[in-house]
Amino acid sequence: MLPCKCPSCQNQLKVKSLVCENCETQVHGLYELPILAQLSVDEQNFILKFVKNSGSLKDMAKELGLSYPTVRNLLDDVIKKIKNYEK
Repeated sequence: MLPCKCPSCQNQLKVKSLVCENCETQVHGLYELPILAQLSVDEQNFILKFVKNSGSLKDMAKELGLSYPTVRNLLDDVIKKIKNYEK
């Protein structure tokens, strides 16, 4: 899993270098991580399940063994976090 937070101060990490393993080309700069990569592993897994269930919260609730309102609240939390990253 790609580290997203600084282990020392918990600030958001940025990508500084990318390397091609085939030809060893290197790209250097300072790049923001994609929004989805900034989410926790649990949030990323939730989104993957949401997509696999075609966005059906009813099916998600069944798969996760949670109530529909709980799944709705989890989705709302992820949406709020994504909107905050977009600012």
